[in-house]
Parts: sequence; structure tokens; C-alpha cells
Amino acid sequence: MSGVEIVLVHGSWHGSWCWELLRDELGALGRVTHVVDLPSMDGPGYGVEADTKVVREKVDSIGTSVVLLGHSYGGVVISQASAGDRLVYLAAFMLDEGQSPLSTVGQELPPGLDMLPPPADPIDMFYADVPADLARDAVSRLRPQSAQAARDRQIGAGWRDIPSTYVLCEQDRAVPPALQEQMSQRANEIWRLDAGHSPFLSMPRELAVLLDEIASAVDNA
Repeated sequence: MSGVEIVLVHGSWHGSWCWELLRDELGALGRVTHVVDLPSMDGPGYGVEADTKVVREKVDSIGTSVVLLGHSYGGVVISQASAGDRLVYLAAFMLDEGQSPLSTVGQELPPGLDMLPPPADPIDMFYADVPADLARDAVSRLRPQSAQAARDRQIGAGWRDIPSTYVLCEQDRAVPPALQEQMSQRANEIWRLDAGHSPFLSMPRELAVLLDEIASAVDNA
């Protein structure tokens, strides 16, 4: 079995809880996984820099090769962390220096907004293809996120120096597939899933097999 381990970095409004099903599937394949809870979920004083510090510390604590995966906003964090042996962007913002998720989609937040609440219809946006009971449970666990994390611009783009994979979710209603297509051109390889924004809930087995294959390729490089 490969010694490569996988660090999973969640997106906005989520937490490490979102990876539970995927971690079970990866464990069944013999793959060791790690998770973090990003500080930007804890209050308005935390942004990308604080999130990046936590991810770097996690990767540095692992004594073997690492695949570092970021989902959605987590893509900004893994790019800035510039850590691990391969970066995987799952329906994620794969940005260049100076960009932010907000600038990429042409949006701004009110200047006085400190915490950004979850979307009004998260099931449609995040979990349209997720079983109803799992979707309801996920919605109940969403929390506001620091608006600073959404405003912060990318400092450093790890994909310039570390091999990268983009996993494009073709039915995504949160990060449009057309935008994912554009960002994915920066990656060394592209994989596609016929999934919405949260394949770790809608198709955890299929996603686990894909990630195991990516990790095995790192081990064999």
C-alpha cells in the first residue's frame, strides 16, 4: 500500500464534518486521511492567512508524502499553503496571485459585513444530488464564515510549483462548470465527475477511488 496520505480542506460554511463519508471510503481502500477545521469559521478576525497556517502545520506534521485537497474556497487555502506533493482542486477556486473568489465571480460584499451567512438555499446550491436525509443534516451543520476570507486575495499560487489535479464537477450549481473549466486549465491534469458541488456526500465511493488513484500516482512518481 502506498505511503501517500491525504489532507482534506473544507470550503466555506463547512467544517471537517463534511468529509466523514469520504474518509470512511478512503479508509476502506487503505488510505490514511487527515482533516482540518479552518479558523475563518470561528470569527471575523480570521482570513486566508490564518487558514493557510493551520493547513501548513497539518502537512508539516505528517511524516510521509501528502496529497493536499481543497474543496471550493479551500482551493485558495491550498494554493497559498504551497504544501504537499500534489494539489487537488475539487470544484475549487484555483486562482492566480491577486485574485479572490469574489473578484473571480464579479461580486462584492458590503463594507460593514463581518460574517458571511450560508446561502439562502444551500440544498439547491450545494446538495442538489445528495440524498435528502444527508442534505438536511449537512444544512443543519453549516455556519457563518468570516467575510475577510472571501475578500482576501491570493498570495502565492502553489500550483505554479507543485503538480496539480483539478476535479471538475459537471453539475455544480455553486461554482459554475464554465468557471471551473477556465480555472482547471492551470492544472497538470483534469478529472471530471457527473456531480454537483459536494461529491463527498453524493458519490463518496467514486470520489474515493479517484483520489486513491491520484495518491498512487504520487507514490509511483
